[in-house]
Amino acid sequence: MFENIIGNDEVKKMLSESVENNMATHSYLFVGISGIGKKMIAKEFAKMLLCNGENKYCNSCKSCVEFDSNNNPDFMCIEPQESTIKIDQIRYLQKKIQEKPIISNNKVYIIDDADCMTTEAQNCLLKTLEEPPQFATIILIGSNESLFLPTIRSRCMIVNFRPLNNEQIKEFLRTHYNMENINENTLDMFEGSIGRAISLKDKQEEYKSIQDVIENIDKRDIIDIVNLADPIYKGKDEIFDILDYINIILLKKAKKQPIYANCIDIVENTKKRLKQNANYDMSIDNMLFKIWEEVN
Repeated sequence: MFENIIGNDEVKKMLSESVENNMATHSYLFVGISGIGKKMIAKEFAKMLLCNGENKYCNSCKSCVEFDSNNNPDFMCIEPQESTIKIDQIRYLQKKIQEKPIISNNKVYIIDDADCMTTEAQNCLLKTLEEPPQFATIILIGSNESLFLPTIRSRCMIVNFRPLNNEQIKEFLRTHYNMENINENTLDMFEGSIGRAISLKDKQEEYKSIQDVIENIDKRDIIDIVNLADPIYKGKDEIFDILDYINIILLKKAKKQPIYANCIDIVENTKKRLKQNANYDMSIDNMLFKIWEEVN
């Protein structure tokens, strides 16, 4: 169990032991940044809870077989509809959770991106968390614990997931995508998230070009900088990832040359302008000019 999931070994051990010792609780809140395996671990945990075999992960009982084919009637995963989880979805959960298990001794409900629940949906869920059926386990998954009502948090066992380290991500990309010699700044940009690493893995050359622009911004005139910054101008759809990457480079330079710390503020102000729908090209022009002016 969990053998194909990288990282968070302490969490995996705790969940495994809780099942083996019949100590699993009825309500969990899995919290951590996106892309670090929270949902994958939640589903493996659900499979263990539903297993009818002696070792709680037999892979051969009816429950395990139907779980693997996404047909287990005692398992449900609720996900956002149009960016939120609505009260009607929670009401449906409440209706189904009262029905007795069909092929297992338990039932498991995962609410993915549960921090997208509306306030009404969270308040609706409270009653079920307060008085869950003996056979039911509810697992909430979210990235931002502060978005949950205090009353929700107080009724769940909170399980904190840690970001993966760069070596774990490097090994994952090497094993699954044959990627070697991954830039350290790029690894830092992944922020410990396998999901983020997968989504950005094909942009190595683009980010190397951006790194070259920023690292040498004090050695070139502003016209050259603008001409070389084409990946930034063309990266509108991923501009906040790009700006985060620029700040990673600036932070490392600031540790050697404090003047670059001011440049980080310039990038942050650019993020704010873009979020307020300022003109895109003008905002990038302004950012590059101000950084260039700051270090020259």
